[in-house]
Amino acid sequence: MKRFVLALVAATLVLAACGSSGPSAASGTAAPPATSTAPGSATPAAQPSTASGDGQTDTPWGRIWDTLPRNFPAIPGARPSEEASPDPASATFVIDGDFARLVATALVTQLAGAGFPTAGLGTPLEDGSYTLDATGAAPGCKVKLTIKPMGGETFVTILYGAACPHG
Repeated sequence: MKRFVLALVAATLVLAACGSSGPSAASGTAAPPATSTAPGSATPAAQPSTASGDGQTDTPWGRIWDTLPRNFPAIPGARPSEEASPDPASATFVIDGDFARLVATALVTQLAGAGFPTAGLGTPLEDGSYTLDATGAAPGCKVKLTIKPMGGETFVTILYGAACPHG
């Protein structure tokens, strides 16, 4: 059963990376909802990006949007993470299974196709996680993704820079 799930996720990621330039509501693959942390709240709440007036938060990495824009590349097989994170993020997702390398590889391709090129995959950190730093066309636009395997699941945390378009 585990091999079947691995093969299914791998096939989904490959198909998404090869045949999609971004999410499409017509294909049934909409961008996953993002998580937002309200000031004074320790529990992120899942909410889709609905307007360009979404909030921003200052982080040690820099100022970020509290949600992802609708046209941000979807992560196949991901669902919003229900785990509370002590750190702010534009979005956090979880994928069943330990697929950090596979997810990171697919995201490099998807991000480049959506106008956010990265420096490539690189090598994993000691804990098996990957960090992708991407830039957008807008001056100062940067995106940081952390893909981390934990307890048989893969967590993706996205910091979407405040200088990036969010319409």
